[in-house]
Amino acid sequence: MKNGSAQSTLIRGFLIVEKIVQADRPLSSAYLAEELDLPKATVHRIAQQLEEEGLLQREPGGKRFIGSRRLRQLAMATLANSVLSAHRTAILQSLSKEVGETCNLTVLDGNEIVYLDRVETNWPYRIHLPVGSHLPLHCTATGKLFLANMKPAARRRLIDSLTLTRHTDLTITDPDVLLEQLRRIAEEGVGYDSGEYLDGMVAIAVPVIGEHNQMCFAVAIHAPSVRKSLSELRQYLPTLRHAAARLAAAECSDRDEDAA
Repeated sequence: MKNGSAQSTLIRGFLIVEKIVQADRPLSSAYLAEELDLPKATVHRIAQQLEEEGLLQREPGGKRFIGSRRLRQLAMATLANSVLSAHRTAILQSLSKEVGETCNLTVLDGNEIVYLDRVETNWPYRIHLPVGSHLPLHCTATGKLFLANMKPAARRRLIDSLTLTRHTDLTITDPDVLLEQLRRIAEEGVGYDSGEYLDGMVAIAVPVIGEHNQMCFAVAIHAPSVRKSLSELRQYLPTLRHAAARLAAAECSDRDEDAA
């Protein structure tokens, strides 16, 4: 990083926002100043300006900073941009064609997942969940995968704050049972939904991992259980993981896709 005196206020503001959104906890001005090698007063002033513009906010009842709703909306709009996402859509189309089922790409948005991209199968029996749909974490394949990839303390805090709504007879509503399932998901690196969100629908998901070993997205296949069982979907895991590697190269790093 360049010395603070050589940076414009705009670049300093971007670096502050970048540090905050990469952290798994609220950050203070003092911490940011030390991390970025900038004067504390400068960091505090810029952070206040970003807060006034709705790009940052304070933690509830505290002085440390977190990303704001406006910042999340900006991130989602960037990710969903149709021009920028053309490569991503092409990878999902290839995956869907190979497995013959609907495929989707999701990202974590607070205490839900949101569909960033989705390629439908041509089968007559399918579920309409358009891009932009928000789904719960505790009963979806990708949602559980995001939970499983969190640090244990953060995962426990989030689960304790969630309302584990029952969507079907198979939905897990006991936090301890869910935590045990998430432990197994973390070990295998595969999320699954066996009719827990929608009756008669099954899904598997794998993480899209970025350069810093962080989960960027989750890519999933789902199908009606009358057409494919969960065990049959699992046969496509090598194909699904290959698509995840291509998506990681295209979406989570500056490396060329061929590196995947």
